[in-house]
This record gives sequence, structure tokens and C-alpha cells, in this order.
Amino acid sequence: TVDLALSIGRAAAVVLTSEDVKHPTFVIGKDTRVSGDMLEGALVAGLTSVGANVIILGVVPTPAVAYLVKEFNADAGIMISASHNPFEFNGIKLFNEEGFKLPDEIEEKIEDIILDKEHTPDLSFGGDIGKVSYNKNATDMYIEHIKSTIEGDLSGLEIAIDCSNGSSSVTAEKLFTSLGAKVHILSAEPDGTNINQDCGSTHMENLMDYVRKNGLQAGLAFDGDADRCLAVDEKGNMVDGDFLIAICADDMHRRGVLKGNAVVGTVMTNMGFQKFCEEKGLRFEATKVGDSDYATTGDGQLTGVQLMSIMKRRNETLSEMANVMKRYPQVLINVKISNEMKPKFYTDKAIKAEVKQVTDILGSRGRILVRVSGTEPLVRVMLEGEDYQEISVLAEEAASVVRERLG
Repeated sequence: TVDLALSIGRAAAVVLTSEDVKHPTFVIGKDTRVSGDMLEGALVAGLTSVGANVIILGVVPTPAVAYLVKEFNADAGIMISASHNPFEFNGIKLFNEEGFKLPDEIEEKIEDIILDKEHTPDLSFGGDIGKVSYNKNATDMYIEHIKSTIEGDLSGLEIAIDCSNGSSSVTAEKLFTSLGAKVHILSAEPDGTNINQDCGSTHMENLMDYVRKNGLQAGLAFDGDADRCLAVDEKGNMVDGDFLIAICADDMHRRGVLKGNAVVGTVMTNMGFQKFCEEKGLRFEATKVGDSDYATTGDGQLTGVQLMSIMKRRNETLSEMANVMKRYPQVLINVKISNEMKPKFYTDKAIKAEVKQVTDILGSRGRILVRVSGTEPLVRVMLEGEDYQEISVLAEEAASVVRERLG
């Protein structure tokens, strides 16, 4: 809501800046949602009302905000986006002065100020209120940064790019064309309500079809704020994040530039990826999130450029490169729950007992992961294993326990 955005602006200005900085600077970006302008206005009002200066970037990818915080020597960055969710949702992502997501304790301080109506931040008056400026070079600066992460260019490649009617609509064509690739751009006509609608990284069917029918070498799909990427090989098959990281890790390992021979995935990373790491003698680390050498947060276009660069340098097709690992069958069931029930998930004994039972049944042949979604009113029940039939039955049983206890 407008009121919440205004409050977040004020609270963030107080928490994210030191007392000796009278006019801290915030950079603000947004995706293409119809509510972006409204929430941007509220955030700007909140920030400037307590003395913070604001640099408005306009429509940019989330990772552009994270990168430009440091470039502009700002105190913090804000991205207005609900990522891969439908247009009617929106969210506010905060970055510190280094371009990293905020640690939980800082987010909680901001939350405390917003919820504690008694102790609202002191307002500025007269000449002490913050100033607003607009930067028209944000996308060009970001594009040049991405281009600098590879050697050579992408000439000779012909690819399709699905912009999800989101943030990459303003950057992808210029980025990949200026690197020499011939590009076919899909879903790059945002109207405020069509972001992520039957397109982008959450709906791959159009891109898979397009690459296959037009005989292209590859396809890349981004989500609404362009912080994630999925690929399509020359046969029209999807190449997901686990494969993309495996291809990049294998390439870096071959060239001797993989730091500590370590690869970072998430708790959702497929078991096949862990097997790939074992075979190659790599160390696999599972975390909640993982970032890279060139970015402080997830970056879909950076991923796409790196992948295409490897493909060109090695003169291999994407399907050949994707043979580096084999995927284990996976079953994912989303159980709808209310937001109010989310905290109960962590203490429910029946759910814990079910997870333990499934773990014991599968042993080393598979695994179960049950987790609460961070952005939606869901509990995700995921199983992986060698036998699809077995994990399908176990997933349904585990999901029914979650549904019974929390649904």
C-alpha cells in the first residue's frame, strides 16, 4: 500500500544511515508493474520527508540497483518489484551501501519502527528536506558493467530472448546486440499488467517453441525484475538453473579459475547436481541464496551473457554442454496455507515426523525438502529420487499431512 511504502521510506532512511550523515542518498529502481509509479512516489515522499536525497533510476533490473548503489556512492538502494509474481502483487527490496540484501536484524529494525506508531522518525522541514534527481544513464551503466564480465563478444550467435514484459525489456536487446549476437526479442512490450503473464522464466513454452521452429542456437528467459534466468537449447529443451551453474562451474574448473573448487547451490538444488560435483571432485555448498563474482545479488542477464560466452568459446551446442549432469526426477507440490499459519509450520510435530519417515524410507536414493515460501502463502513439498513413482506417492502423502495440519 501507499501508506506502507511511505513508512518503509522513512524507517529505511533512519536505520540505513549513520547519524553523522545529514542527507543520506538512496537510489530507487522499479519494474514495469502499473503500481510501480505509485509506490515510487510514496517511497520518495517518505525518504525526502526525513531528509534523505533520492536518485530515481526508472525501470531497471533488480541487479542494476544493487550495482549502481556502489557506483553512485549511495547509502542504500531500493527496488520496487514482486519479481516473478503476477502484476497485482508488488514488493520492496532493500540493498545496503555495498549492494547486498539486508541482514535479518537490520530488516527487523526497520520493521520495528514501522510497527511502533509511537516512535516515528523525526520529520525534516524547510531546507532540510531531501532532494530528488533523475539519472538517465542507469541502464547504459549497467549494460557496460555486464559486457565487461566476459572476454570477446557473442558474434555469430543467433538467439531468442524472452523479457517477460518486465525490466529486461529496457536492457536485453541493447546488451546482447552490442555484444554482436543476432537476437529475436519476445515479450518486451510491457503495459503495466502483462508482466510475467504467460511469458518469461515462469512460462517457458513460447520460447521453447520459438527456438525450435526458427532453428536458433539458444533461448534465454528472464523474470519480471530480471534477477533470474532459464535457458533453452537448440532442440527446444529447457536448461534450468542447476544445469546453468553446472556448465559454468565445469568451465571455470577446466580453466583453473574456480575458487576453492567450490560450487554454491541452494537447498532446492537437484541431487543430480551434487552427483556432478562428486564426479568432478568439486565441493558443493548449499545455502539459502548464492551470489557470484560479478554481482552482489542474482542477475539473469549476467548469467545469460556468461552462458553464451562459454558456448561460443567452446564451440559447443547448449545441449552438448548440458550433458555435464543428469537430473534426478523431482516432484514438487505446493500446499496453500494462510500467512497466519506460516509460523506454526516450524513447530508442528506431525510434519516433522512425516519428513523423518520419508527420509528414512528413501535413504541415499533420494531426499525430501519441506519449506515455507518466502513470497507466497504456500508450503512447498519437494521430493527427489531415483524412482519417480516412489517419490510421487511419498510426496502426496507428505503434502496431505501438511494440508491436514496447516491448510
